[in-house]
Amino acid sequence: MGVSADTNATATVDGAMDQSVDEFAAAVGTSGPVSVAGMATRGGAVEGIRTVRAPAGIVRVDAAEMVVECGAATPVADVHRALAEVGQTVSMPPGGTVGGALAVGASDVTRLGHGPLRDVLLQTRFVGAGGAVTKAGGPTVKNVSGFDLCRLLVGSRGTLGFLGDVILRTRPLPPASGWCTSTRDPFELLATLYRPVSILWDGTTTWIRLDGDPGDLESTMASSGLEAADGPPNLSGRHRWSFPPAELVDLRDAEPGSFVAEIGVGVVHRREVAPDRRPDPAIRSLHDRIKNQFDPTARLNPGIDPLSTGAAS
Repeated sequence: MGVSADTNATATVDGAMDQSVDEFAAAVGTSGPVSVAGMATRGGAVEGIRTVRAPAGIVRVDAAEMVVECGAATPVADVHRALAEVGQTVSMPPGGTVGGALAVGASDVTRLGHGPLRDVLLQTRFVGAGGAVTKAGGPTVKNVSGFDLCRLLVGSRGTLGFLGDVILRTRPLPPASGWCTSTRDPFELLATLYRPVSILWDGTTTWIRLDGDPGDLESTMASSGLEAADGPPNLSGRHRWSFPPAELVDLRDAEPGSFVAEIGVGVVHRREVAPDRRPDPAIRSLHDRIKNQFDPTARLNPGIDPLSTGAAS
């Protein structure tokens, strides 16, 4: 992998994938149930059926265009590391593969400031149920023509198509970034702080991530009574629940420490598994029609239902 950079932020990183998308499509084939596997950090492949693996490897990092192109099976850590070399990052949760993160659709805890994960995917070549390769989206940020299949694929858990390679939107690394804590009301902090990247609250303590100029961060912490912290609370072993953001105020009556809520977003991390959702019948009908169009024989990741197991958030 080669790296070049200059002071005008035109750095590029060039590499290659370990297999082509066409080779991946040939492995998926045209008939019979099939599942796709990554690093098994977000559920893994469907047990008992044939499993394929998507291409892996970083194809290019274009810092001037603020994009990274890679295979779907590329570890997220590899992408973060390559982007850090050119002073950029991508708003994607750590761990696992890029394709796994997009398939599950769960945004990073920085969603408040950086937006949802579905906004990260600009273009993909994916393999459909018929074994054909289809390109969705475009390689630039200004990409609005046609149907936005990229947003449809994020959170679909591989039931509409298997991601082969992707082009992701990147963002500059901030001059300074840090976590801090407070015992102040998290909803008051949301209303008064200037563009916080994340606000997490467990009923007692509030964690805030701030990005920006070092002097501005120090001034904000001093004026708002915030204390420096080593990082966010540990969310490992917790499960994501989704609520309308306005309903999080009801957690004031919950047992402190039994949850960690993403204020302003609506995601709550609990130790208990979220119950299966019962979608509105109209939504279920639309979902079934879309599924039938993309995969009429239900061969892709059979048995997985994105409507009941969680969707992009």
